[in-house]
Amino acid sequence: MRRAPLVMTSPLLTDNSPMSRSIYISTVEPGCGKVVFSLGLTELALRRTTRVGFFRPVIEAPAPGQRDEDIDLILRHFGLPQNYEESYAWFQHELLERLGGHQEDEVIERIIDRYKQLEKRCDFILIEGTDFLGHVSALEFDLNALIARNLSAPVLIVGNAHGRKARESVDGVHISVDAYEEKGCQVAGVLLNKADPNQLDELKAALVEEFGEAGKLVGVFPFDNALLAPTVREVAEQLGAKVLFGRERLDNLVNDYLVAAMHLQHLLTWLEADQLILTPGDRADVLLGIIEADHSANYPRLAGLVLTSGIMPDPAVFQLIKGLSGSLPILTVNEDTYTVASRLEHIHAGIKVENQDKIQRALALVERHADLDDIIRRLGQVTKTGMTPRMFTYNLVQQARANRQHIVLPEGDDPRILRAAAELVEREVADITLLGKRVVIEQSLRNHGIALDLARVGLIDPATSPQLDAYAQKYFGLRRHKGMTQDTARDCLMDASYYGTMMVYLGQADGMVSGAVHTTQHTIRPALQFIKTRPGFSIVSSVFFMCLEDGVVVYGDCAVNPNPTARELAEIAISSADTARVFGIEPKVALLSYSSGESGVGEEVDKVREAAHIAREMRPELTLEGPIQYDAAVDAGVAALKMPGSVVAGHATVFIFPDLNTGNNTYKAVQRETGAIAIGPILQGLRKPVNDLSRGCTVDDIINTVVITAIQAQNQAS
Repeated sequence: MRRAPLVMTSPLLTDNSPMSRSIYISTVEPGCGKVVFSLGLTELALRRTTRVGFFRPVIEAPAPGQRDEDIDLILRHFGLPQNYEESYAWFQHELLERLGGHQEDEVIERIIDRYKQLEKRCDFILIEGTDFLGHVSALEFDLNALIARNLSAPVLIVGNAHGRKARESVDGVHISVDAYEEKGCQVAGVLLNKADPNQLDELKAALVEEFGEAGKLVGVFPFDNALLAPTVREVAEQLGAKVLFGRERLDNLVNDYLVAAMHLQHLLTWLEADQLILTPGDRADVLLGIIEADHSANYPRLAGLVLTSGIMPDPAVFQLIKGLSGSLPILTVNEDTYTVASRLEHIHAGIKVENQDKIQRALALVERHADLDDIIRRLGQVTKTGMTPRMFTYNLVQQARANRQHIVLPEGDDPRILRAAAELVEREVADITLLGKRVVIEQSLRNHGIALDLARVGLIDPATSPQLDAYAQKYFGLRRHKGMTQDTARDCLMDASYYGTMMVYLGQADGMVSGAVHTTQHTIRPALQFIKTRPGFSIVSSVFFMCLEDGVVVYGDCAVNPNPTARELAEIAISSADTARVFGIEPKVALLSYSSGESGVGEEVDKVREAAHIAREMRPELTLEGPIQYDAAVDAGVAALKMPGSVVAGHATVFIFPDLNTGNNTYKAVQRETGAIAIGPILQGLRKPVNDLSRGCTVDDIINTVVITAIQAQNQAS
């Protein structure tokens, strides 16, 4: 049956609809990579408001137990406050049934209703257009235009420049622009993706010439094969393969396939980085040779190995592989090698929430090649709603980049440290030096598939460093009065924490971050011994930046001092206020206790009252209140009852806890119960910046701490 085309005559259409704060991403053909821009624009919107939504009007019905990839990715990666079910309106087959019955109004009504329900809770909604609908793709354009027009959403058109000349690419998107505008849609911008890196300038000039006078946003983004490469996990899922070994490396990217149909000595000459090797399961020589090649520093790191024809390795060989650590992913399938090779050509490679490397590459691609401020200014006019967590962390990165500092990371062989270093170097946030043995670090990079070019970082083994004796002599001189001997000093400086701290002390690094493997005491002890505290301060303390839904606040001290005296508590308050100001937070300091103002008595509340008095004497210009209860510090209504007239009550940004027990438990409770991002602990009070990580830290924790350490170094150098 022939279907009537969708036309812009629906009675639901209005010419006077107010501009919604939204963007509708539409592509000119399949495979343009729109999810990359969904990631980038969601990240951008979250820098202005926490009330961001994601909506796909039409999706394919997923297999049982699965979800739409793009919705799942955006909701889970960004933690958007919406349910999966409210993120779409129609399954593809349902929509086609309605359109076949000429029920366009019902189609649009449901889309508008779902969108409006989401809009009630959002300042901004990113709308991702439909995927191409296979045999009915002729309907695709009319459907997207109809939806965008009814939702009053400006359209951002994404084209595909891969393998095309500049004129051909521009002409392709021009046709779409004209067609959307003829349908009454506002086209706000044109992006070309997957361009030849050598054609970026030519393509950008052509887009500006074509669309610049019309005031449209334009952008060109280079082809990045890593975003298109499947992971071994995706290969296993789509082949229906059984995983025999190497589950910890299933997120390896597969850049190429190689059929092993020759003797091992010849096969080795064909190996390339990130290849997936195919061989029948009875080729024990190939199986063991490939495993050894993957471990060898003389051959490239491989993605994995697929054993075909349903043949399992000999039990003795299986037992041998089982005893190896960090094994290459090894899969087994029932099909023959030729069939498997043919199927590999059609593997779908998406960007999933589990693959953080791909997500970070996508975000970096958008940030590097788009004028982000211009995008948000032109598309949707999202109003800033205070300091959002993502704006806070974004501002920190920009501040660190503006004056790059040199940060030393003593735990150089930890895979989390290496992943963080790779991202910091790629984003040009800081200059990095890793401490550790080169061979161990190289092996860790190989085992965990980390793309860090060691030529772009400093790499020092303290035990063999030419500076070791000079550092030891310096340490001996600093600690001789404490009974230090030269031999003991040399032994200490072979420890990476001491070596890194000495680099900071001597100005050969601007700051140090450690603690992913070592204890807090191990990290801080050398800093206390010879970097020492700032003038006028007797203790080192810490703060956490708590990135809450409606802003960023400072908690101190939640990590270092178990039971500070009144004087020490006053120092913590002043240090925390100074730290807040350095990072763009106007300090309004609340010294917390179990009572507010003069109402309470007792040893603990008296200590807080005295601390507030001392802090005011030390820094009379500081906006400070204490003692004050937490509810009075954060809630204007409670503040009006308990502390009327206070400029801090109800508006506090810096919270000082009376002891470590209270502070540590509170920050963890807030973090767990609200989903807040806790950045820290950030040490304060030292002459030069040294910061401690939790041993359970994530890669993001490390990156954030390095960024903050770099900014501390900038501030202390100024």
